[in-house]
Amino acid sequence: MLGACQSFYEGIISAGADFASSPGRILIDFVDPLIVAEKIAVTEDYRFVSSREIEKDIKEGAKGISGIGARGKSRIIG
Repeated sequence: MLGACQSFYEGIISAGADFASSPGRILIDFVDPLIVAEKIAVTEDYRFVSSREIEKDIKEGAKGISGIGARGKSRIIG
């Protein structure tokens, strides 16, 4: 789960989200949530994706996206 620019960061995290946008109360780029989703989707399921890993990939860094992290979702079947 990831909130939008004007969402309440602390409320979203306390409700159980792995990541939320705008802990710095700033406007984020519209692609930032897509970057988070892509990073989790393409990361192997045995690896943990931290917010620090994602912060370096988005324009606003730690002010734009933060959270507790999540396990990757990618698996090789075969």
